[in-house]
Amino acid sequence: MWFAARELDACGFVVDFSSLRPLEQQLREQFDHTFLVNGDDPLMDQWRALHDQGALDLRVMENVGMEATAQLVWTWANALLQERDGGRSCCWKVEARENRANAGCYEAWPAWFPPVSA
Repeated sequence: MWFAARELDACGFVVDFSSLRPLEQQLREQFDHTFLVNGDDPLMDQWRALHDQGALDLRVMENVGMEATAQLVWTWANALLQERDGGRSCCWKVEARENRANAGCYEAWPAWFPPVSA
C-alpha cells in the first residue's frame, strides 16, 4: 500500500502503521486461510456445501482477480482513513499479490483527496 497525507500526524507520520490494525483484521478475515471464489462460479453449491461441512472457509467475491482484490483493499483502506483522519491521509495505490508471478495494482486518488499539483 502507498499512502499520502496533506500534513503529518502528531507523531510525524503520514500513516502510523500500528493504527491500521482494524484494516489488518479485515484483511485476515477475508484472505488468511480462506477459499476465494467468484460469485458466479458454476460450482458454488459444492463450495457452499464444503464450507457448511467445515472443509473450507468460503469467501464469495464479485471478482477474485488480483486487480479487483487490489481495488477492494484500496476501498477498505480509504474508508478507514477517511473515517479516522477526516481526509488528512489516504491510500492512493495498492498492489495485491497471489504469488511472485501474479500481481495486480490499483491506483487512484479518492474523490475526497484530490492530488496536489506541483
